[in-house]
Amino acid sequence: MRSLLTLPVLTLPLMLAALWTGAQAATPQSVPALPVSVPGVSVHQPQPPAPAETVTLNRLSGPSFLRIPDTCRERPCALVVVAHPRGQSAERLHTSPQVNVLVQALLDASFAVLLSDDGGANTWGSPAALDQVAGLHADAVSQFDWNGRTYALGLSMGGLLALRSALPDSPYAVSGVALIDGWADLRAAWGGSMARRTEIEAAYGLAAVPPDVSLNPLTEVMNHAPLPLFVAASPDDAVVSMKANADRLYPHAEAGVSEWVALTGPHLGGNRFSPTLARQLAGFFGRLEARELARLVPRH
Repeated sequence: MRSLLTLPVLTLPLMLAALWTGAQAATPQSVPALPVSVPGVSVHQPQPPAPAETVTLNRLSGPSFLRIPDTCRERPCALVVVAHPRGQSAERLHTSPQVNVLVQALLDASFAVLLSDDGGANTWGSPAALDQVAGLHADAVSQFDWNGRTYALGLSMGGLLALRSALPDSPYAVSGVALIDGWADLRAAWGGSMARRTEIEAAYGLAAVPPDVSLNPLTEVMNHAPLPLFVAASPDDAVVSMKANADRLYPHAEAGVSEWVALTGPHLGGNRFSPTLARQLAGFFGRLEARELARLVPRH
C-alpha cells in the first residue's frame, strides 16, 4: 500500500459535482489512454485544476488552512470543514498529495475547504474541540463570499467531530456530513485500546467511559432527524470497525441524497483518495447544494 504522502495530485473538471446524479463504484476502472493526437478522433483533454488561494488561520494548537477557489471570489460558495485523523494535523493534510486529490475535487466544484486543526492532534471530537473549530469557521467564512451553508468531512477520528458539528446544539450549522473510514461511536473508540482510552479521557476531561446519551455523537445523531450522509467504509478496516460505526450510522441517513460507498482494503488505504471517490464526494455535496438552490427558486 502506498504511503499517505506519496500519491500524486489528481484533478477533476469544474462543476462535475453539481451534475453527478448517482453513486459510482469506489474502485476506479482501468481505461486505456488514447494518445493526445489521433487522426479523425477528438480527445477530451483534462481541465487544469481550479486556481485557489490559501489562507492560514493560526491558533495555539497549530495552523489551519482555508483553500478558496477563484470562483468563490465571483459568486457565493459553500464551505467544507475537514477534520483530520488521529495524531495528525491540518498541516499534514495540507501537504499530503493524497488528501489533496479530495481537496482539489471540492475546489473544482466551487467549494471553499477548511483543513481544520481540530484543537490538536488527539481531540476525538470533544465539545472543546468543536468550540475551537467554531472560531475557525467564523474566521473562514469572513474570508470569501460565503453562501451561508457549511458541510463537514471527517477522516477516521475526524468523523466524531464532523458528526458532532451536525447536531442541533452545534455552534455553527452543518447541512451534510461525509465520513471516510470515520469513527461514529465514541464509546467504541474508548473501549478499543488503552492508548485511545487515555487520549479520549484527556480530551473530554473524564475518568471513565464517556456517557452514551450526552457525549456520544452516534447516539446523539440517532436522537434527531435523519442527516444527509456520505459514508465510505471497508469491512477490511481493522482500525475503525465498519460494523460498529458505519453500519450503525447509515440507517439514519436521509433518503434520496445520502450515499454509501463500499470500499475494500485497510484503514485509510489508497482507494480512499482515488479520483473516483473524490468525484463521488464532490458529487454528494453538489447534490445538497443543488437541492438548496432549487428551494430558492420561486414556483409559479
